[in-house]
Parts: sequence; structure tokens; C-alpha cells
Amino acid sequence: MALPTDFTGKWRSLSLLMVAEVAGMSLWFMSAAILPDLTREFAISEFRQAALSSAVQIGFVAGALASALLGLADRIDPRRFFAFCAILAALFNASLLVVEPGGNLSILARFVTGALLAGVYPVGMKIAVGWGKDDRGLLVGTLVGALTLGSAAPHFLALLGGTDWRWSLSVASIAAAAGGALCLFAGLGPFHAKAPRMELKAILTAWTNRKIRFAYAGYLGHMWELYAMWAWIGVALTISFSSQMSSDAALSLSRLIAFLTIAAGGIASVFAGLVADRVGKANIAILAMVVSGSAAIASALTFGGPAWLTIICVLIWGAAILPDSAQFSALVADYAPPDQAGSLMSFQTALGFALTFFTVQLTPVAADWLGWPTVFAFMAIGPALGIAGMLRLKKMN
Repeated sequence: MALPTDFTGKWRSLSLLMVAEVAGMSLWFMSAAILPDLTREFAISEFRQAALSSAVQIGFVAGALASALLGLADRIDPRRFFAFCAILAALFNASLLVVEPGGNLSILARFVTGALLAGVYPVGMKIAVGWGKDDRGLLVGTLVGALTLGSAAPHFLALLGGTDWRWSLSVASIAAAAGGALCLFAGLGPFHAKAPRMELKAILTAWTNRKIRFAYAGYLGHMWELYAMWAWIGVALTISFSSQMSSDAALSLSRLIAFLTIAAGGIASVFAGLVADRVGKANIAILAMVVSGSAAIASALTFGGPAWLTIICVLIWGAAILPDSAQFSALVADYAPPDQAGSLMSFQTALGFALTFFTVQLTPVAADWLGWPTVFAFMAIGPALGIAGMLRLKKMN
């Protein structure tokens, strides 16, 4: 029996969106993935090494705030907005081929890339939630899964490219531009709503609506650990594995595990989305944070020990660290007026990534001072605070 046109159109559009999201977000961790090769070829200070990663975060915050305040995701056709940002981000990412790595221009290029990715991630969520209400946990979970695969891709490209960081950088740039073009062929769902004009009061809803406020609180707890772990897990694992094997073997294995760790979260997000709409989005978020916080502590305890044991703990951590992200965004979409959903999700991500600017920048400094095991343990503070926020939200339902 033929499937209904709206069903086939929905999943055709969402499939195109997911591929575009994977390709676009492959730019995010590019500098972190190729950092070992860059530092072999160029003298880059530790501060500038961290700045290459954190510039993306702060750029994203600036872009997401501008998008939220101007209501861009709710006023402009999100497919065109997505395509424009992804293609331009690809060009700025490719500029690292011609500027000095670690220099001011390369850090600026990473900042602009991050700002443009604010037109990819939250705008993709705006498109996704327009395709349903009862299955938003699944829709956003699938989109976040695509985002995660894209975020993991630089580590895989670095593994394939070996020491040729220029090849990895070029492939990611080409993929992102192609993904932006592909998004133009996706459709908009029946629940898509467009704001007629810019309204700053949409941002005030984040404070006046207590349910959205607690969803934001849970998201901030989640973001405390997420990007610090994603950005530096490859570096940390290289150090951990080096006590068990040669430095070259440790680097290759750490790149593979970093890719699998981040990708595991994307796969888990899809499965979590399948059940979140039935058992409750807040319940899934709480469960994910309990597991991720516990895995962070377990990874701290096994650091520098048998590689296989550390790998198991880190893979569990990676699988659990992400599924709650989709549910926080889906909760915001549920509680927001339809014509404000894009702005409120953009503002949510802006706040979260503002926090990650500090965590990403400070993580390697803290690791030098306290050691990676202690830093891993500190990351568990975020999930604990996020759980508290979700419990408050549950009391209101």
C-alpha cells in the first residue's frame, strides 16, 4: 500500500535536512581534529590552540544572539537561511588553507565560521519541528543525531587524511557547501509558522514562561560538560593511551575513539527520541544526565589505565552525553508560541554556547594544572545541576 503523500514528503524533506546538517556541522571541530598535525608544522601557543576551538563557540553565540534578537529563523525562509550560512561558513573554513594557522586571521575565520553555524543548527531544528507535534522528541532527536555525526566527522576525516590536515580541511569545506545547497530542496512542514515582523518580546518569553526557563536551566547543565568533552576528548585520550603504547599508535587510536564517542551520542539521540514522546522528554533528559555524569567519573577513575577499560567508559559517556540535548530543545518548542520557536531555540543555544566558550577555553588549562582525571570529574557537576532543573520542570506538569 502506498504511503500518504504527506508522510513521504515529510521524511524525504527530513532526510535531506539530516544530510545537510551532517555536512554543515562537519566544520565545527575541524581545528581540534587536525591540531596535532598543525602543531607539528607550526609553533602555536597553548592559548592559541584553545582559541581556535573556543572562537567557534563564541562566534556561534554572537550569531545565535543576533538571529534570536532579529527573529531571523522565524522571519526568513529557513531553508535559504540555512543554505546561505552553510555555504559561507564553508568558505571561511577553507580560508585556513591560506592564512597562518594559530594566527589572528585563522582565529577570526573560526569565529565567523561559528557565527554562521548559528544559521545551521538552530535553523535546522526550526525546520524539523515544523513537521510534527506529537513526535517532536523523535524529530529533534534525529536532527541532533545528524548534528553529532557532523561534529564527529572531523576526527574521522583526520584519521583518513593522516598527517595531511589540508586534505581533511578541504573535504569538510566542500561537504558543508554541498549540504547548504541540498537544504534548499527540503520542504517545510504543516506546523511551520512564520513571524510577520521582528518582535523582541519573543526573547522575554524565555524568562516569563517558567517551563521554558527550567528547560533552559537543564540545557545549561548539559552544556557544561558537552562541548568541553567533545573538543578535548581526542587530546585527553592520546595522553591516556600513551602510557600503554607508542605515541603514533596512541594518536591514531584516540582519533578513532573520539569519532566513535561523539557518533555514539548521535545514534543514542535517535533511539532516545523514539521513546521520549511516550515516556516523557524530561524523563529521558534526566536518565541521560544520570548516565553521563556517572560515566564522566568512571572515565576519570580509569584514565591512564588499561586502554580497553577507558574506551568502554568514554564510549558510554559519549552515548549518554547527547540524547538530553534534543529533548531540551523539543521541550522549548512544545512550550513556545509557534511563531517564536525558532528565536527561542536560537536564544537557548546562544546561552548554552556562551557557557561552553569558558569551559572549552579553560579545560586544557585546568588539565595542565589539575590533570585530566580531575577535569573529567568536574564535568559531572553539569549533569547534576541539569537534573535539578528537570525535576523542577516535572513538578509543574
